[in-house]
Amino acid sequence: MSVRPLGMGWGVSFPEDSKLGIHEAIVASGLDWEVELRDICTHNGKGSALGITDYSAVCRKTDNAVLGVVGAGYRPLQNSQAFNWFQPFIKTNAARIETAGSLRGGKRIWILASVNAESGIVGKEDVIRNYILLSSSHDGSLAVRIGFTPIRVVCMNTLTQAHGSEASKLLRVKHTAGLIASMEIIREIMNVAQTEFNATVEQYNRLAKQDIKQGDLEKYVKIVFDIKDPAKSKKVLPEVTALFEGGRGSKVAGKTYWGAYNAATEYLNYYRGKSADARVDSLWFGESLEINRKALTTALEMAGVS
Repeated sequence: MSVRPLGMGWGVSFPEDSKLGIHEAIVASGLDWEVELRDICTHNGKGSALGITDYSAVCRKTDNAVLGVVGAGYRPLQNSQAFNWFQPFIKTNAARIETAGSLRGGKRIWILASVNAESGIVGKEDVIRNYILLSSSHDGSLAVRIGFTPIRVVCMNTLTQAHGSEASKLLRVKHTAGLIASMEIIREIMNVAQTEFNATVEQYNRLAKQDIKQGDLEKYVKIVFDIKDPAKSKKVLPEVTALFEGGRGSKVAGKTYWGAYNAATEYLNYYRGKSADARVDSLWFGESLEINRKALTTALEMAGVS
């Protein structure tokens, strides 16, 4: 068990031969704490307290940290409940919790489980694995999201799906009284994801068969990162180009549109943002998520295989 940057930010990684149960995984990842809703009050300046009835504070029990302020309909999802969602997959050996962690001081948590199914191969040896991602927030800013995401093993780049469907999208489940029942329903569509994953890998393979010229690489980077400012061009363009030439797995990807797409994703995974937390936050929930999608669609369009 180790703590290391995983492309998607900092978290605790569990070895493949790990036999950790749900509780042990929660403890090992530092998420063995609960939150509770507490009343909020203010003062009128004369020593009298005034209650605020429409909102509550989400507080971590272990240190009384206030993680957020939420409305009356909000129901907390405890970290243990999030982990327990994976129990049927672990029990049947359908998936294994691989890594987990938190962002923003515990305001957001995430769990990544590898799917125990056939991996995809791009070209001759570029392995792509399918993962189940669950993320949630304790500050009311993010609905529970559960979905599939492909990850390139050689560099642990978080990729995006080539095809959209209910199985591949990160599913949003509101923090309400019916939360757990809603999460049960999500299990029913998980089997669809393997078919979609296979179709996505096929699109990756089509990119890997299309060479890209240097001029087209520059055009691609400028489109993906919306580079119009010369100052931005001097920073982003050389960095992505350098990753295309000699980044993680660049030799495997070759001088292809697949290589161009992975240079863009490597930049998003490892270099865009001031910290690992900022990178994963943006990659899963913010601007980098949209750039990742744009990077794939642009590569498919420019390669003529969309």
